[in-house]
Formats: sequence, structure tokens, C-alpha cells
Amino acid sequence: MKAELRVALRSARRLFWRKLLRLSDVHPTVLFGGYGDISRDFHADEYVYVGPGCRINPGVRVGSYSMLGPDVQIVGNDHVFDIPGVPIIFCGRPAFRPTRIGKDVWIGAGATILCGKTIGDGAVVASGAVVTHDVEPFTVVGGVPARLMRRRFPILRDELIHRKMLETPVVSGQYCAPVAARQEA
Repeated sequence: MKAELRVALRSARRLFWRKLLRLSDVHPTVLFGGYGDISRDFHADEYVYVGPGCRINPGVRVGSYSMLGPDVQIVGNDHVFDIPGVPIIFCGRPAFRPTRIGKDVWIGAGATILCGKTIGDGAVVASGAVVTHDVEPFTVVGGVPARLMRRRFPILRDELIHRKMLETPVVSGQYCAPVAARQEA
């Protein structure tokens, strides 16, 4: 009974945030941790989590199973500033470039992603990192500006297994179950 109630409450919460934020292009399984400043054209696939306080500019697409921690920002990189003799406010903006976040990406709390960047499948962006360049799949980056810290999987075979899983149809699962509980199931 408790599990059914949790599922019903989670579904109601998902619908509430989609309606409040006027988001029509997010999958019904997308979960919002709280209010954020999110562009109405935000696109999110199955089982995406968006933490409270996120600020997401236009043109952002997020792949299935990805998580954005609290206060993540996907902003900026949209002003021309190198025209001599012209104030920045009058220089205009560069051509629009969409931002792509792959499948099974984890972006830690307070990270900033500059608009127009691509975060590859399976990547991890550390809390507080500032991403100024594209991030390769299955890498862990951190710092200001974000730099490669390590590979997500130290063995290529494990990465290939994970890639294969991401290419299969999306499956449901238990959110953030403790490792011990998953092993017993």
C-alpha cells in the first residue's frame, strides 16, 4: 500500500511541476525537485531528474536517466564582446546553438554549463564545475573551467556494457535505492 501511495504522489508531483512551469516537451516520468527558472522549450526524455533552483536557458535537450542537481545553471555564452569601440550591450549575440546533455549524465549541484555545449552520454560533471567546452562521453570532469578528472569506467569492457544498455529501450526502476537493497532484490 505504501509503495502504491508513493507512486501516486510522485506522479501527481510530476504533473504539478510540468503544468506550473508550462513544460510541454518533457516526458511524463521527468521529476522536478522543486521550482526552477526553466525555459518553456526544455526537452527531457524518460526518467530525468531536475533539482530545485535550476536555471535552464532555451534550446536544452536532456537524454533519459540524466540528473541535474540543485542550482545547476545552463546559461550564457550568448554575447559578442570583442568588437573594438562598441559596448558589449550593443554588440549583439552570436548565432544560437542548442545545448545537448546525453543519456545517463549526472550534473552535480551548482555546476554551470555554458549554452551551446554538448555533454556526452554517461558523463559526470562535478559539483561547482564550469563547463566551457564539450564533455566527452563517460568522462568525469570538474573544476573551473571543467577539466578531465578521470574516465567513469576504468575498464573499457564496462563502458561498452553501459553503452549497450543505453541503446536499449528505456526501462523503469527504483529511484536511488541503496546499493544493499538493490543487491537483495
